[in-house]
Amino acid sequence: MELETLLALLVQVKGSDLHLCAGEPPTMRVQRVIRRTRFPELSAGELEQMFRRVTGGERWRTLEENRELDLAYVVPGAGRFRVNLYWEKNSPAGCFHRIPSEVQTIDELGLPPVLKEVALLPRGIVLVTGPTGCGKSTTLAAMIDHVNEHRPAHVVTIEDPIEFIHRPKMSSVTQREIGLDTHSFADALRHVMRQNPDVILVGEMRDLETIQLAITAGETGHLVFSTLHTLDAAQTIDRMVDVFEPYRQEQVRAQLAITLEAVISQDLLRRADGTGLVPAFEIMIATPGIRNLIRERKTHQLYSLIQGGGDLGMRTLDQDLLRLYSNGVVSAQDAVARASNPSEFIRQADIRADEGEGDVATG
Repeated sequence: MELETLLALLVQVKGSDLHLCAGEPPTMRVQRVIRRTRFPELSAGELEQMFRRVTGGERWRTLEENRELDLAYVVPGAGRFRVNLYWEKNSPAGCFHRIPSEVQTIDELGLPPVLKEVALLPRGIVLVTGPTGCGKSTTLAAMIDHVNEHRPAHVVTIEDPIEFIHRPKMSSVTQREIGLDTHSFADALRHVMRQNPDVILVGEMRDLETIQLAITAGETGHLVFSTLHTLDAAQTIDRMVDVFEPYRQEQVRAQLAITLEAVISQDLLRRADGTGLVPAFEIMIATPGIRNLIRERKTHQLYSLIQGGGDLGMRTLDQDLLRLYSNGVVSAQDAVARASNPSEFIRQADIRADEGEGDVATG
C-alpha cells in the first residue's frame, strides 16, 4: 500500500487527517468524523517502510530515539501535510494533517471583517485560540497573508512544522521550522529581535519562557500572533497568567493589560446541509474597559463587555452561534452543543427545549 495513494484519497474525499496504526486499516477524518477505509490492516513493517521514506535516515533515527517526530511532507499532486509520527503499542504510527496548497484570504474563508483591522495593528499580541482541529492555523495564515498583501513589513514565523508557505508580496517573509532551523520556540524568540522583524508569528504558546518572550516582543513594538488551546478570552488570559509563579502574576497581568490587542476564539461546526464545516467565533478587542478588567483580575466580567462591543467587531460565541442558527447554517443540535450557556441560548433562539436538549443528548 502506497502512502501517496492514501494521501491522494484523503484530498479527494476532502478529509482533514489520515491516521495510520499497526493492526488497523487506514482511517480518515472527514467533516470531523473518523471513518475507516476499506483498505486492509497495516502491519508494523509496512508502516516502518512508509515512514522511513517520509523521514529519511537522520529523522528516522530521531524518531526512534525520541519516539515522537513532527515534520511537514509534500506529495506532488496531493499537496502539503503536517505530520506527527509516534510509537503506539511498540509500533510506529502516524497522523497526516492536510494543509491547503494555497493560503486563502480572510474574505475567501468568510472570516469576520474585523480580522483585517486586527492583522494590520502596529504592535501588541493577537491570540487565536480553540480546540485542536478548529482551524486556528488557517485563520492565522489568512491574517499573515493580509499583512503580506498590505504592509511593507518583515514577517518572521516560527512554526512546528511550517504549514502554509507564504510567498513574499508587499512584505518580506522569513519562515523558521522547529528542529530544522531552530531548536525551540523559546530559542527562536530569544534571537528574533536581531532579525529586525515587524511581525512575529509563534506557532504555539507552549511554556512559560515562550509566553514571557512573546509578551516582551509585544511590549517592544512588534505585532505578535500566536495560538493557545483555550476556549474563550477569559480562559486565555487566566491560562497565560497561571503559568507564572504566584509572585510574578500581578506583573504579568499588568503587561497583558497593556500589550494584548485581541483574542479570537473559534470552533468548527458541521453545516446543516452537510456540505462541509463553518467556523463560529468569539472576538475580544482590547478596549480601555477590557484592559482594566485584565489588570484588576476580573476576567469573569469580560463576557458582558464583549457582548456589548458589536460596534467594534466584538461578539461572544453564543451570539455567533445564534447568527449561524438563525440563518439556517447550523442545526439546533450543533449550536446548543457548542453554546457556553445552552439554556439561555435555547431561550434566545426560541428552540423547543426538547429539540435542542434532545438532539444534544443523542448527538
